[in-house]
Amino acid sequence: MRIEPVLQDAERRELPLLAHSAFQGDAPPEELVAGLPSVHQGTVRRAWTSGEFRGREDQSLLLHTPEGEEGPERFLILGAGEEDKASAETVRRLAARAVRRTQELSLPFLGFRLPKLSGLSDEEQAQAASEGAVLAEWRFLELQTPKEPAPTPVESFGLVGGGEEEVRRGAEVGRIVADAENFARTLQNRPGNVATPAHLAEIAQEVGAQGAMEVTILGPKELEEEGMGALLAVSQGSTQEPRLIVLEHRGGDQGEAPVALVGKGLTFDSGGISIKPSSGMEDMKYDMSGGAAVLAAMKGVAELGLPMNVLGVVPSAENLPSGTAVKPGDVIRTRSGKAVEVINTDAEGRLILADALSYIGDREPAAIVDCATLTGACVVALGHHAAAVLGTDEDLISALREAGDRSGERCWPLPLWPEYRTQLDSKVADLKNVGGRPAGTITAAHFLREFVGEIPWAHLDVAGTAYGEGKLPYRRDGGFGFPTRLLLEWLRSRTR
Repeated sequence: MRIEPVLQDAERRELPLLAHSAFQGDAPPEELVAGLPSVHQGTVRRAWTSGEFRGREDQSLLLHTPEGEEGPERFLILGAGEEDKASAETVRRLAARAVRRTQELSLPFLGFRLPKLSGLSDEEQAQAASEGAVLAEWRFLELQTPKEPAPTPVESFGLVGGGEEEVRRGAEVGRIVADAENFARTLQNRPGNVATPAHLAEIAQEVGAQGAMEVTILGPKELEEEGMGALLAVSQGSTQEPRLIVLEHRGGDQGEAPVALVGKGLTFDSGGISIKPSSGMEDMKYDMSGGAAVLAAMKGVAELGLPMNVLGVVPSAENLPSGTAVKPGDVIRTRSGKAVEVINTDAEGRLILADALSYIGDREPAAIVDCATLTGACVVALGHHAAAVLGTDEDLISALREAGDRSGERCWPLPLWPEYRTQLDSKVADLKNVGGRPAGTITAAHFLREFVGEIPWAHLDVAGTAYGEGKLPYRRDGGFGFPTRLLLEWLRSRTR
């Protein structure tokens, strides 16, 4: 989709569609009515009077301009809900709704007038609108036989209103951020027989080449030399070889400590010997969602040209049962030297992350943020509206929360009190890989905590937010790309 940041004289141009928005109220905003051609003004007032349209979030009003009249062929008025609750997310969803309606009408272009929200700059509104539009246009069609007629893409999205320079800046950032998240969604939606660890490594090479980043790929031999017994153990039941993927963006000063992003890249998770129920197991292709988000965030980092040093690390493997698979009761040696008693082979994500965290810790980063579809307990605790965030640094946790609120990819803190650590005590090793059912998200984070040392660290458990039913207008069923936007917003906040 092409973003046109400043669309001039939109109400007088021959556009296929121009979208406006209106906040909830008993009467139409006079500014809205005055901006419409006279042929539509009475219709809008009558819609309000009759109660057919009052600006609620679930309402829309499509107006067709009579032939021969000047201006857009159609006007779409979208309900924006209560004005005092409006935020960047409101703009994001309005723009997405406009794009979805444009798709339904098989139109190639629309204009979108930015709402005037107090507390949000023109740049922030333009970024949110661009994100919503680009995210809503995305569709995963690469594995389907082309249909006739093919869906009409929305080729161009024009922004109307606001200061020209501010809108241009915001629109460009929004496009890059949304393109990155769409990239993650594409990787997520590829099935496990396509998106193997080797495939993710190839994708990382392409991302690195496009973004002038250094890329390091460790295969089985290099992993053995590094002593990554946990990553190797998880993969030993599969014929797919594991990979450790490292991308490095050098946008900061030489010698400046990098910030590290680590993402779980489990390309398919059957549970191993502790096998999962068959119902819904096909969704376990999404167990690499954290890794997809990190690769996508690194793509965005390079395109945004962030003036900082950033490392993206993705440990990737496939977890299958076989005669060579790791078994419950086995004790494995991690890269850090700590021995882990495997109680449940379905708690494999924390194992591959343990070796990755140990590996990246040698680089002494300024901070580490990892993201993973780690525990079903997180879904029980927070549902599908927020990720859990846990860590060792309160300032880092707060910064991630704020970035989540701004980006629309929210996270909520859970405690990491030392009392929970005792649930991981083992009689035969340094620790167990699970701590029982109580506080499963917290004990999983405590496991990871064992491998980060004194580096400021935060963990995002995205099990409930990485994929699912596309209930928001800028989402579709499947992978959501979460938390790509959150990560990019947090990184951008560190450069301000």
